[in-house]
Amino acid sequence: MYVCICARVRECEIRRVIRAGAHSEDAVGDECGAGTGCGTCLDRVADLIEAEAPNAVLPALA
Repeated sequence: MYVCICARVRECEIRRVIRAGAHSEDAVGDECGAGTGCGTCLDRVADLIEAEAPNAVLPALA
C-alpha cells in the first residue's frame, strides 16, 4: 500500500528504511522521499517509526 502518494513510496519501503536506521520523519524522507511533497503522509510515517522502533537497528553506544 502506498503511504506517500507524492513520491510513490510504499509502506514496505518506509519500514525498510526505518529498520536500516531512519529514526525520524526527516531521515525517512532523506532515504526514500516519503513526506517531502505535500506532507500529508507524515502522521503515517511517524506511526510507522513508532511501530518499527523495537525492530530498528539502534546505533551502538560508545
